[in-house]
Amino acid sequence: MGDDPDLFVLGSFVVACSATVARLPRAGETLRADSFLVDPGGKGLNLAVGARRLGARVDGLIAAGLDLFGDLAEAALRRADLPAGMLRRVEGATGAGIGFIDAAGENCIAVYPGANARLDAAAVRHASARLVRARCVLAQFEIGDEAIAEGFRLARRAGVATLLNPSPFRLPAPALLADTDILVVNAPEAEACRAGLGLPEADPAAMIARLLDRGPRLVVVTMGADGALARETGGALVAQPAFPVTAVDTIGAGDAFTAGLAVSLAEGLPLAESLRHAAACGACVVRRAGVFDALPDRAERDAMLATLPA
Repeated sequence: MGDDPDLFVLGSFVVACSATVARLPRAGETLRADSFLVDPGGKGLNLAVGARRLGARVDGLIAAGLDLFGDLAEAALRRADLPAGMLRRVEGATGAGIGFIDAAGENCIAVYPGANARLDAAAVRHASARLVRARCVLAQFEIGDEAIAEGFRLARRAGVATLLNPSPFRLPAPALLADTDILVVNAPEAEACRAGLGLPEADPAAMIARLLDRGPRLVVVTMGADGALARETGGALVAQPAFPVTAVDTIGAGDAFTAGLAVSLAEGLPLAESLRHAAACGACVVRRAGVFDALPDRAERDAMLATLPA
């Protein structure tokens, strides 16, 4: 894979359990599931696997417990051709997630962080020699702020780009947002950012402009079947339509989008082209149940790209 990574992922691992149901359950209700799937997952692992499938050199840090689920993390890294050194085994339980997917492909998910909460600033500093050689450092919020803040601080000092996906959502600290080059949020997360930062009520374009004022040089808002909007500092708003596919399972679509975006930007492609690649990756994932095996390689992404002219 070469010495220097394209992307360094400050990531998470969870054992992802998902059930397909006719509709999402109401409080206190038990439903019959039509299928059940156990997959290696976590937003961090999904980003790493998605980027590696697209041909990027990937390194990073992911924590798992000293339990049987932690063994699944080791096996997942081998299957994905990711460095074994990414994984830190720590005391405690491995993270786990539970999701429901309805007949329209919509989902609701709960995630227990487990060992992911044990990934700290000291672990990031220990890996700093690898981190600062990357083109971009990626993080999401299935790990704690301490590790992300340290990773982004080290990256910015070394001139390495940073990408934050604040999901599951919590309001990024102002200092972390200031150290973020690329912010990727879905529409509810963008609105929560706006409200949490006390910014005036605004339409999506104005919301992006206000978030750019807080530090990022690029803000991307994903909107599911409505596509995505993005804008760079000093640039025009770019709209990317969604690819017309039948959704089977939308879990992981955002992770596939972010991985596709990060790889294309790291390759130096323009924003509009990078967004098309990202949207194609998301569309590939929603056509299948599960995430790990649905994340596309470059040939699958390019086949999807061919279905929607630029």
